[in-house]
Amino acid sequence: MKIISGTGIIKPSLLVVRSELPALTFHQPWLITSSTSLLSSDHEQRTGFMKKFQCSVASGKFASASVDSSLSKAENVHFGRKKGNSSSLYSRPSLSEMKNETMENRARVYEFLRGIGVIPDELDGLELPVTVEVMRERVDFLHKLGLTIDDINNYPLVLGCSVKKNMIPVLDYLGKLGVRKSTFTEFLRRYPQVLHASVVVDLEPVVKYLQGMDIKPNDIPRVLERYPEVLGFKLEGTMSTSVAYLVGIGVARREIGGVLTRYPEILGMRVGRVIKPFVEYLESLGIPRLAVARLTEKRPHILGFGLEESVKPNVASLIDFNVRQTSLASVIAQYPEIVGIDLKPKLLSQCSFLNSIIELGPEDFGRVVEKMPQVVSLNNTSVVKHVNFLKDSGFSMEQVRKMVVGCPQLLALNLSIMRLGFDYFQTEMGRGLDDLVNFPAFFTYSLESTIKPRHKMVARKGLKCSLAWLLNCSDQKFAERMDYDFIDMEEAEMDSSFDMNTLMEPRSDESGSDFEGSEDEYV
Repeated sequence: MKIISGTGIIKPSLLVVRSELPALTFHQPWLITSSTSLLSSDHEQRTGFMKKFQCSVASGKFASASVDSSLSKAENVHFGRKKGNSSSLYSRPSLSEMKNETMENRARVYEFLRGIGVIPDELDGLELPVTVEVMRERVDFLHKLGLTIDDINNYPLVLGCSVKKNMIPVLDYLGKLGVRKSTFTEFLRRYPQVLHASVVVDLEPVVKYLQGMDIKPNDIPRVLERYPEVLGFKLEGTMSTSVAYLVGIGVARREIGGVLTRYPEILGMRVGRVIKPFVEYLESLGIPRLAVARLTEKRPHILGFGLEESVKPNVASLIDFNVRQTSLASVIAQYPEIVGIDLKPKLLSQCSFLNSIIELGPEDFGRVVEKMPQVVSLNNTSVVKHVNFLKDSGFSMEQVRKMVVGCPQLLALNLSIMRLGFDYFQTEMGRGLDDLVNFPAFFTYSLESTIKPRHKMVARKGLKCSLAWLLNCSDQKFAERMDYDFIDMEEAEMDSSFDMNTLMEPRSDESGSDFEGSEDEYV
């Protein structure tokens, strides 16, 4: 076999042998190269031209199949891109096609929601599941938590929360804190936004802040159950300023944890709009600021009484029912809830009721409220029993009325204890009923610890004294009186009304306040 080679032939493997040969005929294979494609290897790399080899076997010429195939594929790809052939591997949906598909998916999800009673109008712009199945999973999960379709309609944005990414992590965290599962339904009704929160970024910092306010770890769950909205507050915002203001008016630092535990709503109150105006109004009625602080420590919920909606109208009602302006401070200090309840109907009902059973007039009703403002909330059945006891004990209607005006507490004391005291008064002390009419507060003293021992001491000395001189003083003062050679009648006329100073007694273990902020900054 004789081979004629040409310059530039690189791979003999490109030879193609034609199979159509005459039987028993053999020819010498030979190669013909196109002169225009005979390029050096270096020149080929520079220009990038494709070599084309032609082979002839027995007078036949063939182009390299592999080269033609490559060209054909390249052309197909080129034209496929140009024409947008959907069968091409490189084709992608257009933006308009993707948008249309998204709109179709959302329409199907909206149709499902409307079918179960959810109004999806507020969901426009919110990222939602692309399939009805995923949305159904979210709705079913919310139902398992106790939320109804009405609850979802109240906050439809909850449908934008993923079950696995949002709902389950948040609920697991609350459960680990100690929030009871039985409270989850009400918790989410009040603050469904919690399902959007990040446990690490949003929830954990708030919990740590509450612990820093001396709220005990065991109390944290109850605080969150009572006021779930606290999880949405900024740490350096309303929460910090409200606490600082309370410390500034005199609330003891060691009491802050207990105050917030009993009434965490304080953390959401704006100082300038809520707390400060309330404190200043009570001051204007005659309650010292420190006394307001002490009332807040004992009954922090009073800060939640609406000033314009409740407090001021109730104060006006007290004045309308003959409570004197000078007594308003005492009334509120004794019974702070009186400015937060629906007061006017209670005043009207109780005034009419007392007038019907003991002929108590409007002016006397005002004095009764001043001395015991809790009278507005007394149960009528209990009042009747106490009045009947006094009548059965021999007191006339006039005497009963006078005793009630002098000591309204008679209408609320334990009847069994009153009977024991009255029996001792009659059998051992041997006094007349007029003594009790003049000092009905006798029934408010302890028989065993006060009345009996003092009566025995006076009897041993042979002193004759009023019940007021005997009882209306401290043990220390009574011991001093036992050294007297005579009875000072002026001491027997001590005022037994409420003493505001008892609210402001100094605390031996109270640390001083380091709050130095100006009140003007709370606006």
